[in-house]
Amino acid sequence: MSDIRELSDKRESLKTKQRIVVKIGSSSLQHPETGDLDYIKLEKLVRELCDLRNQGKDVVLVTSGAIAVGRKALNRKTAENMSDHQEEAIAIKQACSAVGQARLMMTYQKIFAEYNQIAAQILMTKNTIVDNLNRYNAHNTFSELLKMGVIPVVNENDTVATYEIEIGDNDTLSAIVAALVDADLLILLSDIDGLYTDDPRHNPKAEFIGQVDHLTDELMGMGKASTGSSVGTGGMNTKLVAAKIAVSSDIDMVIANSRDIGVIHRIIEGEEVGTLFAADRDEGFDLPDFVDRLHR
Repeated sequence: MSDIRELSDKRESLKTKQRIVVKIGSSSLQHPETGDLDYIKLEKLVRELCDLRNQGKDVVLVTSGAIAVGRKALNRKTAENMSDHQEEAIAIKQACSAVGQARLMMTYQKIFAEYNQIAAQILMTKNTIVDNLNRYNAHNTFSELLKMGVIPVVNENDTVATYEIEIGDNDTLSAIVAALVDADLLILLSDIDGLYTDDPRHNPKAEFIGQVDHLTDELMGMGKASTGSSVGTGGMNTKLVAAKIAVSSDIDMVIANSRDIGVIHRIIEGEEVGTLFAADRDEGFDLPDFVDRLHR
């Protein structure tokens, strides 16, 4: 594939990024044995973000985990197994989110406060982006918070989201947020090392791809609607959709493994970790239209 290189001085340019969006998934926030929050990982994540902030960089966190935290607190199984009736299952899922989002944000606030950092909660739906006034207001809110040195903590508003207004997953949401706030770097932290030519969990011959300079149709076809976790919603296909949004909006994106949260500063220092999708602006890319067509 001529559009892929494993090494590039683009990595060096990551040192100069000033507005960074970091996304972390549900499976990265919990102990797999119990489903309870991994406080050590959360603390390391917050410390990394606060250190970026102390360097004078703008930081936004997109976090999953509300439904999983609420589900654990309420001692419920997965939403899909809770009810034979879809409407009731969705309502239970939304109830779990309402409980979990409050608990998750409370935990973040406590840890951020230990580092003298103010955090703010922002909950979004698809309507936040496709509606012109909502998008304008959201952009202004993010802009003012970042000017104030606040770290916005973003999640999808699962308590009200239905099929018609849901964004669908936080990989996509993080790319939308990155485009909305004019970020210059998006970091997706997940349970995978980056992009491979095939699923390395099933194909030992799968080759790692260190850098993607142009997101071709062939590469987009590598995405598969699967995930290695029972608590996450995003597989590689959602990460490639996020990459499409990011690079078309002139934003570099890196997929990296959250096993070591310290990978954040290693990325910023230009180390060859994860897969880098190089910014490749598409002047014809229309974010609201793209989001509106998602999951139709």
